[in-house]
Order: sequence, then structure tokens, then C-alpha cells
Amino acid sequence: MTSKSHGLPANSLNRFTYSSAFSALIATSAAEFHFWTGPDGNRGIDGGIIYLCFPIMLIFLNTFAIEIYGFTEVISGTLKLLFLGVIMAFLIAINVGAGNEGYLGFKYWNSPVLLDSNSANNWGTGFLICLSIATFAYVGVEIVAASALEAQWPNNTHADARTPSDISQRSVDTLIGNTVKFSAKHISSLATIVYSISGFLVSLDIPWNDCYLPRLSWTKETAGSDCSSPLGKKTADTTSAFVAIGLESGIHHIGHVFNAFLVFTCLSCASTQLYVASRTLFGLTSRLDGGEGQPWFLHALAWIGRTNHRRVPVRAMVISAAAFCWVPFLQLRGGTNSTTPIGMFVEILAQMSSVGVIIVWACEALAFIRYYHCIRRHRTVLEHQKVPQVRRWCDESYDDYPYRSHGQPVLAYVAFIGCLFILFVANGASVWKKFHWFPFLASYITVMAFLVLWVALKLFRGSNWSFVDLSNPERVVRKIRDLHDVRLGASSL
Repeated sequence: MTSKSHGLPANSLNRFTYSSAFSALIATSAAEFHFWTGPDGNRGIDGGIIYLCFPIMLIFLNTFAIEIYGFTEVISGTLKLLFLGVIMAFLIAINVGAGNEGYLGFKYWNSPVLLDSNSANNWGTGFLICLSIATFAYVGVEIVAASALEAQWPNNTHADARTPSDISQRSVDTLIGNTVKFSAKHISSLATIVYSISGFLVSLDIPWNDCYLPRLSWTKETAGSDCSSPLGKKTADTTSAFVAIGLESGIHHIGHVFNAFLVFTCLSCASTQLYVASRTLFGLTSRLDGGEGQPWFLHALAWIGRTNHRRVPVRAMVISAAAFCWVPFLQLRGGTNSTTPIGMFVEILAQMSSVGVIIVWACEALAFIRYYHCIRRHRTVLEHQKVPQVRRWCDESYDDYPYRSHGQPVLAYVAFIGCLFILFVANGASVWKKFHWFPFLASYITVMAFLVLWVALKLFRGSNWSFVDLSNPERVVRKIRDLHDVRLGASSL
């Protein structure tokens, strides 16, 4: 509902984001393994197992049919929720048993505005930097939209009769909007609640300057005399806050258990990143014409946009995995410490992934805003012609609108403005005190690349510098039916 020149850069960026995030998570899993193998790690384990065997295993897992892969995702997701529940329970138990403040002691909240003066001048700037860093935790809430092409339309009729017009005749209980699972509908809300609670519990159990906590790599190192840890010398350079709390709790082996949880979570998230990267690349190439007379690069892209006999886009998946597979191997020479040039490069790549996702969120919010106002403006024509999946304001007997959410379009505007705020304000807070190339590149190189690609597509295609005209109701009806054809055609490839 915006334009192809808007959608293509966003989809391309989405593919880059998840492909690079896949490699970044593999590299991160090596850092987690160094908790056991020492700060410098073991090159045999890092190169042979983590950087080579683990990606091959994840690629093999993604070659399964969607029914099998989806089942494994349900299992891994359930395990991750259980792991997080166990960790949160231990955090509460550790807090209760650690001090004399009573239930949920606040001994580390005596000075809540303390911050690393090397990164920010005041608490407000530090908070904005935290918002930018915390974004990475929410990468993935848009996976429902990214994987929509693979969802099958519910089938009440013969397969040969499956057309968009047929969809409008189906009963409400078979519509795809009513078959979306609870977790998919509320994943962003659930993630926000769980992350907020776990973050709050962490802040009760560990001081902000603990020796084990990672530092901002672009600031002056403060883990010397300024840090606080009851264990003194560290077993590794830095580690997760959960693991640090487990180590300092005095409970035998609990730090190792927490670290095992994190390694599993890291690898399962990497598998999900690969899934979305491959489906995004497949979505970009599946409808390209690779017939005679087409340029060679269109033939190559059309070859990528094909599936195997299990309808899995294996070609797109392998290319997505291979695009950045070389990144983790750089750490064999430069190490996983973020203060080294190689470590800083990997960290920049991970932060660029976060920035790319925020741009995708902004595009999705803007697309929904345009979509909402379009179907509202032409609701009479859409209802009269019985166009499926857009009749939001019909009575209950014809209500087949699948994109239900409360507070729209206000929440869409809030999301859009919030994404722009993170992109252009919060991400820039890290250079307010003193300019550093590292956070500047991590925050803005992806934005600049997106804008350059968008402008280049506008110039190359000779497109208008405006949104698609949606004032003509008949044109809107044709566009919506075309979108249904794309959706139905892609799901049957």
C-alpha cells in the first residue's frame, strides 16, 4: 500500500538483518562457551564445533518440512520459557536469601541514578543509550509478518478451487485470522512483560559496576578498581548478568546451568534468524521471471526463489547462511573480546542488525497506517464487492478481517513515532558526550544504506516521490485482490 520502492529496500534490509544476526549469534555462542574454555577459548572447539558444526546443524534443521520445523520451534520455545522461568525463580530466591531487607531486597537500588560517567553525562542520556541497547532483545517480534507467506489458507474446498474470491465465501471460523495462535498474536506483549520482569529482578541482585558485566567497548575500560565483585578475579572477560548472579550467589554449579541455558537460547535464536532470512530472500525472488530473454541476474535470482519437494526454500536458506558465515571465523584470529578490532566489527554487525529491524518495524507500522485509512475510506465499496479480509467494519456475520488489535490506528502511530525516536535520537545519544566512530557507525550506517538504496531505486525506476495513489476505489479493489493472489500464489509454491 506504499510503493515497491518503499517495500524492496525494507525487505532487502530485513534479509540482511536476519542473515547477519544469524552469524552474530553464532559468534556470541562462542563467547558464552568461553565461560568454560577460558577467556581466550579453544581454537579447535571454536572453529571446528561452534563456527562449523553448529551452523551446519542449524541448516540441516531448517531443511525439514515446515510441519516438522514448526514442531521443533514449539519445543525450543517452550524450553526457553521454562528456562527463563527457572532463572527468574532463582533470581527471586537469591534476592530473598541474600540480605536483610526482606522480600525482594533493594540493596542495589540505593542510588538508582548511578551510571558510567565515561559513556554519558547524565542519567537521561544513559537511559537513551539503554533503550538503544535493549532493542536487540526484541528482535523477532515481527517474525509473524515475515513468515506469513508460508502460512496456508484454510481449505474448505477442493484444492483446485482455491482462489481469492472463494476465500470470501468461507465461514468465519476457518479464516486465517482466527487460526493464528495466541502466542503469535501476543508475542510482542509477552516479550515486553517477560523482559521487563527479568530485567527488574537482575537489577535487584547485582550492582551496576560488577566486574563480570560487559562494558561498552567504545568507552574507557572501567572494570579495574571501579568494579565490584565478591569473587575478585574473573574466570572470563565478561559474562551475562544471569551467569554473574549465579556465580556470586554461592550456589554450586548454578552459574554453569544458567550459561548452558543461554547457549541453548542463543543457538535456537540463530536457527530462527536463519529461517526468517531465508523466507525473506525467498519472498523477494519467488515471483521473478527467469524465462528466456531475461538478464542473467534475473535467471540467478529466479533460481534462488524455488523450493524443493518439501516446499522448503533450501537454496535461499543456504545462501542466507553463507552470506555472513565468514564472520565468526574472524574471531579465531582476533578473539571474542569486543575491545579488539575483530570483536568491535562483530559487535557493530550485531548492532546494525538491531537498527535494521527498527527500520523494518517503522515500515510495517507505516504500511498498516496506510492500509487502515485506505480500507476505512473505501469501506462501502469493499463491502459491496465483498472483497475478503478487509471488511473491518462489517456486522459479525461478514466480519472476516484478520488483523485485529486494540487501540488502532493510535498504537500504529505510536509505534511509528517510537521507531523514529529510537533511530534518530536514542541511537545518537552515545555520541552526545564525545564523538566515537564505533557507536556512530553502528547506529547510522544501516540507516544511510537504506536511504541510499531507496533513492537509487526511485531514480532507477523513475518512480514518483510520493505514496501510491489510493483515492480511486476501483483501483484499490484491484490492488487488494492482486495482493490476495500474491499471498495465495506464494503459499502454494
